[in-house]
Amino acid sequence: MEFKHKPVMLQECIEGLGIKPDGVYLDCTLGGGGHSGQILARLRGGRLIAVDKDVEALKSAQKRLEEYEDKITYIHDDFKNVVTHLDELGIEKLDGVLIDLGVSSYQLDNADRGFSYNADAPLDMRMDQSQYLDAKKVVNEYSQEALADVIWRYGEDKLSKVIARDIVEYRKTKSIETTGELAKIVEEAYPAKLRWKFGNPCKRTFQAIRIEVNSELKDLDRVVNDLVLRLKVGGRICIIAFHSLEDRIVKRVFVELNKECVCPPHQPICTCNKRRDVEIITKKPLVASKQELENNSRASCAKLRIAQRI
Repeated sequence: MEFKHKPVMLQECIEGLGIKPDGVYLDCTLGGGGHSGQILARLRGGRLIAVDKDVEALKSAQKRLEEYEDKITYIHDDFKNVVTHLDELGIEKLDGVLIDLGVSSYQLDNADRGFSYNADAPLDMRMDQSQYLDAKKVVNEYSQEALADVIWRYGEDKLSKVIARDIVEYRKTKSIETTGELAKIVEEAYPAKLRWKFGNPCKRTFQAIRIEVNSELKDLDRVVNDLVLRLKVGGRICIIAFHSLEDRIVKRVFVELNKECVCPPHQPICTCNKRRDVEIITKKPLVASKQELENNSRASCAKLRIAQRI
């Protein structure tokens, strides 16, 4: 299956980055290469560092972007580790950073990857298929309490304890091998009258397990903070989030970096020596246009936040 992915809010991201032809840019989530391709097309002497933990994404993007091979450096890793790679490459400052936190259309549509509840496939959900932990291990080896915690914390499903209980009961007779088996368990955990009231009942549980498998929220606040401080003055960071958990983290980091003082309110004199590090460009997150939504329904949950280093 060819790695295909429609880049979300492409024009808004490119405009938000304000690309300089000789600048150094970082795409933390290369995916299908849609955002990277538009950045590269605007570089004249500049450089792009492109990161992805999915080997298939990297291989596909290298073919698609081969005309720009003299401008791009590929890194196979979780973008949470990118600062170490920047140090190794001798890159002290960046002109712009893009982070698209979504799952790619390829990963969702390729049943073999085990992300989707709409197909019956082996439970997997790993973005980096070389890692040990996968969805099958989470579903079959986590305790009932741990499963309930994951489903509540990362899926915010009010029936998390019921779903976890039913998963544990099911696996007493046999291990849960496929996405279809898991989807059926989750569906039946809901009362019939509520099962389809808010869309597919599996959405929150599958999201939660995917986040757990890929450690998607772990250290997100740290890496956003580090990358903002890595920007040159005037450099911009654009971050697309697809669910409220990610968006809250990004918003919180931007707000903290925007503060001039973090001393207690009752303290008469500032002693924290805090400086204001960013200007928040998007007071409210940007969302996909009506035209984009007509062509790509998966952009419906996307929220884009932009900040500029000062």
